[in-house]
Amino acid sequence: MLATAPLHRNLAVTMTGELADCFITKAEGVRFILLGVRRALPSDWQSQVYLTDGRLVPIQTALAQPLAAAASNWHALAAFAGRFVPHGRAMMVDIGSTTCDLIPLIDGRPAPIGRDDTARMLGGHLLYTGVERSPVCAVLDRVPYRGAHCPPAQEWFATMRDVYLVLGEIEEQPACCQTADGRPATRQAAQARLARLVCADTSQFDSNDAEVMARAAANAQAERLASAFRQAAAAGPPDAIVVSGHGDFLLRRTLKIVGFEGPIIHLADRLNPALSKVATAHALAVLAGERNGT
Repeated sequence: MLATAPLHRNLAVTMTGELADCFITKAEGVRFILLGVRRALPSDWQSQVYLTDGRLVPIQTALAQPLAAAASNWHALAAFAGRFVPHGRAMMVDIGSTTCDLIPLIDGRPAPIGRDDTARMLGGHLLYTGVERSPVCAVLDRVPYRGAHCPPAQEWFATMRDVYLVLGEIEEQPACCQTADGRPATRQAAQARLARLVCADTSQFDSNDAEVMARAAANAQAERLASAFRQAAAAGPPDAIVVSGHGDFLLRRTLKIVGFEGPIIHLADRLNPALSKVATAHALAVLAGERNGT
């Protein structure tokens, strides 16, 4: 990756991989990642690690306080997003494939109630659901099927990517097989995956069945995000929202539920859709460049 990047000698690092179950502790994960980064760096490069208090520090400093470096990506994004709402209360909402971040901003600065993921989940600032990887059975405890409601098979048969493929809100990607069954990310294959939630196959589950189930799952996910939004905004409702990620369709449903009618700033418009999808990386690069005067 470093070899294919534009010519430069400065690297800024944040991470979210330290919670992978190949590591016994977060500290072990942080150290593994940072030591890997250090090994990969050419000797004449400079590197800095973003911490959850907003500081950029050398790798050696981050190794000594690994929990401050763990999952600091959300803070970098919020610190960058604050420039678009420099006054008053706002909220940064980032909806990705796996999680949703809801980060209060006050006068352009992040105002979280906690800095690690556990505290943020307790406060509604981190919702572990996303528009691609989340299992549908974790979103719905009953799935509609031909006038009845069936408890779903609690198995990784279908994900929210399948829901939004069926609804036409995520584009088909025939070459992508990062799905529950390893088959393509197409509407037809998504329909077959949804069928398995009621232990059916495509002979017992048609396109109408798929659409009814998908709409129920999409609405249920929006209700969950709406609940987190209300909790994150308990100290005061936001006057504006800054949005990143690639789940605008989920945010639209959510804001309709909570009745928000204020201004919405889309990073996809201010930057471009590709940068919005990787907004944390872009935010960190901008912050590091500004602080280092580059």
